[in-house]
Amino acid sequence: MKHIIPGLLLAVTMLLCMCSCTESNKVSYNISQQADNFNATRKITVVNIRDNTILYELIGKCSLKNEGNNELSVISEVSPGTYKKDFIYLSEWTTYIVQDVSGAYVDQYHYEVNILPQMIGGISVTSND
Repeated sequence: MKHIIPGLLLAVTMLLCMCSCTESNKVSYNISQQADNFNATRKITVVNIRDNTILYELIGKCSLKNEGNNELSVISEVSPGTYKKDFIYLSEWTTYIVQDVSGAYVDQYHYEVNILPQMIGGISVTSND
């Protein structure tokens, strides 16, 4: 009897943890994994928001990590088995935008992103599958 109660509590806890995952959380995780494994093409743009200048732009298969010290590290696959790493310092006047250019198949529905700030002009990405 002593072993049944802790086992039951563990089973109920695990069941509740599994039920709390939403479909969007699963899809977000899967897309991030695909990109971090260099299976998706991304476009990274770093913008100086003070004078509206694009400071850096990269399009390719890459993985990125926002370090805690205001630094963005980007690892790009430039050919099979060949990688390059870039570091971008982020200040209070810079921001970055990451777009998933190639996409990952997770759903057959329409997907559209519009980024329209005055400083970088209009950008529209549309996919009709």
